[in-house]
Amino acid sequence: MNRKISWIAALSIGLVTGCGAARASKYYQLTIPGDTQSVPDPSPHAVTLLLGPLRASHLYREDHIVYSSSGEHMGTYEYQRWAEPPTEMLAEVLLRQLRSSGRYRSVDALRSNNHGDYILYGRLYDFKEISGSPLLTRLTIDLELRNTKTGSTVWTHYYSHDEPVAGKDISAVVAALDRNAQRGVGDVISSLDQYFSTHHGD
Repeated sequence: MNRKISWIAALSIGLVTGCGAARASKYYQLTIPGDTQSVPDPSPHAVTLLLGPLRASHLYREDHIVYSSSGEHMGTYEYQRWAEPPTEMLAEVLLRQLRSSGRYRSVDALRSNNHGDYILYGRLYDFKEISGSPLLTRLTIDLELRNTKTGSTVWTHYYSHDEPVAGKDISAVVAALDRNAQRGVGDVISSLDQYFSTHHGD
């Protein structure tokens, strides 16, 4: 009996020792544009834009990289993570790109103590790897612009794109998600600019 207890105790110590070497997590981030503005636009839109937070399911408000396979199955990588939640990274990319465009009087994040002419709201639906052949990444986002004086929605934009992955490792997946994010933000900025160019008096 004592011999059996000793064997169990030794096994338990071995398991604890083996678990000590935990696998290290790797972190990734999107390409965030710098604050430097290239050439100021000589005739910017005379409006102040405020960016509200991106809404999303809990999957995209955490730092795990999300994947999906056949059907509706979704999961997350345990040791491959974002440096920040996708909602925060995408909002930062959009904010920096709008500022650097020089097309607006000012662009800032929505806070309780600042005021603007328009507020940009959005919801992130997809920012994930899609397993299969070919391997893809998908970004789906829906945005709307509200006039702060009237409270009405004056512009909406829907973006959904599948970007091919040039490789089979997680770094290639992240690079494809980054390309998709930059493309999506560029698409949003172009559509917003077109709206204000034709509705500057609204």
